[in-house]
Amino acid sequence: MDAHDLEVLLTPEVLAAIDAEPEPQATSDVLARSTALRRAGFSPEASATILTQSRLRRRARAKFGPFAARMLFTQAGLEQATRLNVAAHHAQRMRAAGVERVADLGCGIGGDAMAFAAIDLDVLAVERDAVTAALAAYNLQPFPGADVRIGDAAEADLTGVGAVWLDPARRTDGHDDTRRVGADTYSPSIAFALETAARLPTGVKLSPAYDRDEIPADAEAQWVSSGPDTVELALWFGDLRRSGVRRSALVVTPEGSAELAAGDDTPDEPTGPLARFVHEPAGAVIRARLIGELARRTGTHPVGDGIAYLTGDEPLVSPFLTSFEVDAVLPFDRLRIRKELRERGIGRLEIKKRGVDLDPATFRTFLGLRGDGDATLIVTRTEERRVAVVCHRAAA
Repeated sequence: MDAHDLEVLLTPEVLAAIDAEPEPQATSDVLARSTALRRAGFSPEASATILTQSRLRRRARAKFGPFAARMLFTQAGLEQATRLNVAAHHAQRMRAAGVERVADLGCGIGGDAMAFAAIDLDVLAVERDAVTAALAAYNLQPFPGADVRIGDAAEADLTGVGAVWLDPARRTDGHDDTRRVGADTYSPSIAFALETAARLPTGVKLSPAYDRDEIPADAEAQWVSSGPDTVELALWFGDLRRSGVRRSALVVTPEGSAELAAGDDTPDEPTGPLARFVHEPAGAVIRARLIGELARRTGTHPVGDGIAYLTGDEPLVSPFLTSFEVDAVLPFDRLRIRKELRERGIGRLEIKKRGVDLDPATFRTFLGLRGDGDATLIVTRTEERRVAVVCHRAAA
């Protein structure tokens, strides 16, 4: 989106049309709506803007819930934005530290700033891209304590600011978050973030795959999972860091949140034999290297050395893991696995793997599944061998 596109977007007629735009029920509806908007007197540009914002609002529900219905977005801004239920935890961290005014440097479309302002913190929101800053100002309009400014984060006047929040943008595309992400991929730079943290209490949002070797010793590192996704690593400095906590895993669900915290990475429990249930820890627990702590709390043990699956004789109801009840344990023999699944009439299969070289998509094609049954296949490594565990999700 450029300045001209923004000018089209912010006209009263276009904003009203975006609010009134019905949700399409089929692909053909989009073409029909474009035609209808043209007949209503909107230009091709305006029609495209209305339909684009309507589409982005639908996508944004997953992050912003009902608030998305009054917000404006760019594609990149929506992708970068913090989920509102996670941003609420950032805001509560600020409140717990006694912060009254927070600077959101590199605020994007204003997701975190909205969460800060919603609990009556004063917010200085700084964004260097003028178009994005304009959208942030629109999104923050309901909050009188929010001040949006166009400028470089490194040059922001922080007079009167009690804490800083930084959400540096990734400068490179195509990263797989299972790979390590280094400090040199961010803007503003991690060096700037650390310089800021030396002066003021600071929180920094990074990729959950950020290289652990680059985490400063004076930071509290908190990995966050929301739903099935591990969405961020937050580093907390100064008064925003909690005493005695260096590693934590926060799991946020629609029902609430739960946290596992420790003074450092925790040692794993000894491995043991596969039992009646296999438990998959949440991604935040795995990233935080708190699997050992979770095992001790739940009376379970790893299925293999360095393998992030736990096993035990009881189903577990916990926000930190998902339980699967074992139906069969097979050697990792592709033909044997296919025969077993076909005999069980499995047509819908969820494939999970750890510690084994396997392409799930290619393997699914090889299996040629057919039938009405459902199952989960966990392909992993125990102390003795590679195995394929046929199982199903345990009832909560």
